[in-house]
Amino acid sequence: MNLKSNQKYILTGIVVAVAISAVALKYRDYIVNPWTRDGQVRAEVVQITPRVSGPIVKLAVKDNQFVNAGDLLFEIDPRTFEVSVAQAKAQYDKTKDNYLANEKQVEAAEAQVDVSEAEITQAKSVIKETHAEIEKNTAEFERQQRMLPQGATSQKTVDRAKANYEVSIQKRQEALAGLIQAQATLATTKASLAEARANLGAPGEANASIREALAEVEQAELNLEFTRIKAPVDGYVTNLNLRLGSQAVTNQPAVALVDVNSYWIDGFFKENSIENMRKGNKAIVTLMSYPDKPLEGIVDSLGWGIAQQDGSTGFDLLPNINPTFEWIRLAQRVPVKIHLTNVPDAVQLRVGTTASVLVMTDSSKSQE
Repeated sequence: MNLKSNQKYILTGIVVAVAISAVALKYRDYIVNPWTRDGQVRAEVVQITPRVSGPIVKLAVKDNQFVNAGDLLFEIDPRTFEVSVAQAKAQYDKTKDNYLANEKQVEAAEAQVDVSEAEITQAKSVIKETHAEIEKNTAEFERQQRMLPQGATSQKTVDRAKANYEVSIQKRQEALAGLIQAQATLATTKASLAEARANLGAPGEANASIREALAEVEQAELNLEFTRIKAPVDGYVTNLNLRLGSQAVTNQPAVALVDVNSYWIDGFFKENSIENMRKGNKAIVTLMSYPDKPLEGIVDSLGWGIAQQDGSTGFDLLPNINPTFEWIRLAQRVPVKIHLTNVPDAVQLRVGTTASVLVMTDSSKSQE
């Protein structure tokens, strides 16, 4: 009887020891490989925003349809923008014509400056000639005056010499007046040339007016191009509410596009579970929608903060404090971003769906 009783106690002790060992191993496994059921599938959701306004005349996609980058999503009525392109091109041509006209004015002003400079040169030459002629006529007049008392010349010859002297003086005065007039004309033509060059601006394609007109053409062409809204990434159109005839408004999101190349998992772990977690740790993700198809991934990053609850501003600008039990302390949840490395072909990821995440903290060294 005592032997059987001892065997019963020994067997019970063994069972209890095994149970305690199993619990201890399970707890150690939980510490080494933290796990949470609070996970969520995430992805970049691109908000497709038109850059011009107008009624939608073509809707090329349906709700929940897959599109490739560059595929047409919808088209805004292009007619108004086609007119703007035509107007901008016409204004560009007009600006070029004005530029050519101003260029001709500059050439004409430059030619006039050359003429004025030539007139000044000629006037100076005439002055030089009249100066020599005055000296000659002066000498002749004085010689004739000296000869008259001696009877070596006649009064008529003296008068002729005097007349020649006076004519040369008159010529010199006219030449001086011509020089002054030519200098004034040169100043005027130079001012006209400066004005013409100012109206012309920089030469060729560097001209400000031409560049502005060309920019207007390019802007009009861009606006016309913006009437065709295309997918920037591969993804799924979701929650499509557009209709033909709807008014697309500039900078107002119109279509949500889920980027299929940007999926990740957010796992929210208790703060006392992330002590040994490092970037690069291997992770196993199980989706609620695919419980028998685990996904593989690695820890990409750990969150550095969460929103404050107690002390946040509440009613009447007073602090909002949540009541707690002194003997219970709830662990906060810290977001851990999981980069997926292997997704089975049969698994379709959907933003917002639930996932369980297990992180193997001893699977790699820290990469931080």
